[in-house]
Amino acid sequence: MGFGRNPLKDPDRPYLALGLEGSANKLGAGIIKHRVDGSTKVLANIRHTYITPPGEGFLPRDTAQHHREWVLEVIKGALEKANINMEDLDCICYTKGPGMGAPLQSVALVARTLSLLFNKPLVAVNHCIGHIEMGRAITRAQDPVVLYVSGGNTQVIAYSQQRYRIFGETLDVAVGNCLDRFARIINLSNDPSPGYNIEQEAKKGKRLVPLPYTTKGMDISLSGILTSIEAYTVDKRFRPSATTDESEEDIITPADLCFSLQETVFAMLIEITERAMAHVASGEVLIVGGVGCNHRLQQMMRIMAKERDARVFATDERFCIDNGIMIAQAGLLSYRMGDRTPLSESTCTQRFRTDEVFVSWRS
Repeated sequence: MGFGRNPLKDPDRPYLALGLEGSANKLGAGIIKHRVDGSTKVLANIRHTYITPPGEGFLPRDTAQHHREWVLEVIKGALEKANINMEDLDCICYTKGPGMGAPLQSVALVARTLSLLFNKPLVAVNHCIGHIEMGRAITRAQDPVVLYVSGGNTQVIAYSQQRYRIFGETLDVAVGNCLDRFARIINLSNDPSPGYNIEQEAKKGKRLVPLPYTTKGMDISLSGILTSIEAYTVDKRFRPSATTDESEEDIITPADLCFSLQETVFAMLIEITERAMAHVASGEVLIVGGVGCNHRLQQMMRIMAKERDARVFATDERFCIDNGIMIAQAGLLSYRMGDRTPLSESTCTQRFRTDEVFVSWRS
């Protein structure tokens, strides 16, 4: 946990940063302002999502093409919303990783080009750190245990000695990817997102079907659950149509499966989060990442937290789902500590663990 004097001083003047995010199918540009009194203001948070037809995922090449087509429009929209020019910025921040290679590269290329055109320093940002720092800024959580749940990552994190330490994680499939893949199996729409549509479908579920509950110490495994729930879709009791004969009693609907998947997976996440909270004696938990705006997950976390006299912090879809403003926030914190990314080192990486980052702005 974090103790000692904060190395990040209040700014002597307002600072402005542009953040560019494109590690998956969300393309985002955000502009953030750090005021002289130490407060943070979101000036713009523009996003455009690459949506594929039902039953299909998004491929790296197609996603990168989407980002290339929309990136200038999104950046222009952010600048207009914030009512500033490129010349007003102190730095340009971009997602270094983790994420999908081609989409990451397409956005990093734009960041490098803008840096050269307008002579602005670059700051490379870890996507996961962006989620955490934006969550802390919005909710004002002081030193929480973090549950980071998204399409590509599932981690339980706590801060210690200028690193965000990973206490537990998925051993195979990320929770968002698990939900997305099941949404494709039952042909749910990808608009606005598969996870959101599973959440809505789960509200209509009436039956909890048995699924593997696989916590392994502080870690979880989700690949077996995905295999098991897919097997239910070929069970003779499964009725894929929403309209079922009410005289039939022993049936399983897509809503039942969505409900069962959420309840089982979320219970596993709550368990390992509670264990981390007990280990570090924390009274705060912060939920970040795209799956973090799921209301059922938040509700289950609050039940656990109430039993521990703890507090739950979460944000809405503006900040949970991948966005540019979180990259601007983490990048500007790093920039104010003197960190810069030379052009020769402005690369991307698909694998970039949360605990690899030296968190210079916290004690």
